[in-house]
Amino acid sequence: LIVVNMFLTGFDATTLNTLWVDKNLKMHGLIQAFSRTNRILNSIKTYGNIVCFRRLQPRMESAIALFGDRDASSIVLVRTFKEYYYGCRDDDGKPVRGYIDMIAELQEKYPASEHQIIGEKNQKNFIMLFGAVLRMRNLLSCFDEFVGKEGISERDMQDYLSIYEDLRQNWPPKGPEGEKTDITDDVVFEVELVKQIEVNIDYILMLVKQYHDSNCEDKEILVTIQKAVDSSPTLRSKKKLIEAFIEDVNDSDGNDIIGDWNDFVFEKREEELEDIIKAEKLKPEATRNFLENAFQQGEIKTAGTDIDSMMPPVSRFTKNNKREEKKMGIIDRLKAF
Repeated sequence: LIVVNMFLTGFDATTLNTLWVDKNLKMHGLIQAFSRTNRILNSIKTYGNIVCFRRLQPRMESAIALFGDRDASSIVLVRTFKEYYYGCRDDDGKPVRGYIDMIAELQEKYPASEHQIIGEKNQKNFIMLFGAVLRMRNLLSCFDEFVGKEGISERDMQDYLSIYEDLRQNWPPKGPEGEKTDITDDVVFEVELVKQIEVNIDYILMLVKQYHDSNCEDKEILVTIQKAVDSSPTLRSKKKLIEAFIEDVNDSDGNDIIGDWNDFVFEKREEELEDIIKAEKLKPEATRNFLENAFQQGEIKTAGTDIDSMMPPVSRFTKNNKREEKKMGIIDRLKAF
């Protein structure tokens, strides 16, 4: 979107990431224009990027001093790439650890090849350290200099993501009596940051094509697929489906892997839906219409009478709590589906 004035002020778009400026902005106009891109959206977008073709830094500092605080530039602006990458000192002179130090500690204390971390304290320390690495990688990704300096191989990163996701799914750990421990209060999983760097199904299908072209003999490709799937929160839920497709691909000619995948998913989806309809004695047309809307909207809506209209008629002598219990069971199955 190329504008002169209108969209520099007066609108709010949290997804806006970068503002390209070739205009001599100043004072409140500069603050308002720059503010278009600094809306925090989530843990991925914690700042905005400003690309300037004019020398606006002196004007920016004057504007910040007038409308905020004369010493606020260090708060408003991100630090340099070298400071984040190699470490620096904060405004109080305290050392701030850099990205390469975090990576060195991660690889020394938790080698990616071990695949498992023993002990609650070790697990918690790993979660916090790897979360810090993810946050720093996210911040460094806005610097061109970071390309090629990630300090960790793609495969090792997938191994760490897999360990991290295992811990997320099984956290908090339970004691011998099955009770939660009290060590988990300050553990936060960076789910959005993990999803930002996870692999997608296109990458998996590319590997499946390579596996097929090797006459299904290159087992190293299967290891790569497993690592990629285990590292992805989204694809983990489809792991059995992907494994079944890989077995099925032996009988395919391999010319259209994406088409084969779509046909396979459609077939399995229909099988599973038929099983649900039969097991719960649901009305087929109403159930299919409900689920089609659910997939479009991205959620199962439980308010209203839609669920009830799908359910079989119930005897007037059936207790209400029994019907509600059955309804909740149907909702759970549809959510899982």
